[in-house]
Amino acid sequence: MNKLHLLTLSLATAFCTTAGAQEVVRLGNLKFAHYGAVSYIKEIAPKCGIKVEEHVFAKGPDVMQAILAGELDVGATASEAAIAGRANGAPIYVVAGFAKGGARLVARPDAGIKSIKDLKGKKVGVTRGGIHEVLLVAELAQHGLTASDQPGKDVQLIFLAFADLNQALLGKNLDAIMQSEPQSSQAINKGFGVEVMKPYDTPIGEPVRTMVMSEKFYKERRATAVKFMNCFMQATKTFIDQKPVAEKYVREVIFKGQITKDDFEDAISNSPYTYDISAQHIQITTDVMAKHGIGKMRKPPVATEFVKTDLLDEAKKSLNIK
Repeated sequence: MNKLHLLTLSLATAFCTTAGAQEVVRLGNLKFAHYGAVSYIKEIAPKCGIKVEEHVFAKGPDVMQAILAGELDVGATASEAAIAGRANGAPIYVVAGFAKGGARLVARPDAGIKSIKDLKGKKVGVTRGGIHEVLLVAELAQHGLTASDQPGKDVQLIFLAFADLNQALLGKNLDAIMQSEPQSSQAINKGFGVEVMKPYDTPIGEPVRTMVMSEKFYKERRATAVKFMNCFMQATKTFIDQKPVAEKYVREVIFKGQITKDDFEDAISNSPYTYDISAQHIQITTDVMAKHGIGKMRKPPVATEFVKTDLLDEAKKSLNIK
């Protein structure tokens, strides 16, 4: 083999490697039942002409930090993480929704808590900075109750990671928790928690989880962004239309058999998969966050400036999804 041939071969290999690298999409995700379709994207990505590398984080703000650091192209978060990230300079766009709901106030069976008003004088666990804190504080305010992680308010907030809330409730270290899915369903099904309410009667309504893209990915890798969005739509449609596929994947692949069929069904009934998002919903959520001082926003962002649904609309049209 002569030198010219070797050089041509090495250049071709380098080009293919580079071209292939351009088709890799780095996705940030969380470990919840309603984030399952997002996780499923990587399974069908080769059919969409891309490779998806999934990175799992503990909470939404961690996903935003990774996008800010240039480590991710796309991320799945609750809306408050996207809003707070944008408010503090993260160059991101909200491009779709992927689930709605996904929150539940759960109390100890022996705590005597039947409504929000019964939380007065109680210790309530919640994850700091998440949409669950936004919903909890909004609910308390609607009922004239104050809250803080410091003593002296009507309700004492105890900030814990999602993974630790159930254990704290089980150990009777808390009176109630504002929890995500499937953890809230597990607490109820295992008998150490009872549902007080689903917190959807605030101005926010059912919170919509958001798919966000870095501005760089959205603007500079448009063709790949289109492929990713089509893949997201296909994964989500599969989970909506084929519930056995969704259940098997979430229970066996994501949770390794740690949640039951009932846990999954109860969780998804409270956090159904979706595609849609609106600037209006994001604006209302932003306003509630600003009102209650959640998210440490330097300047609350204007939703119409960073909610971009053109990729979503294109994907829905190409896949004939209304």
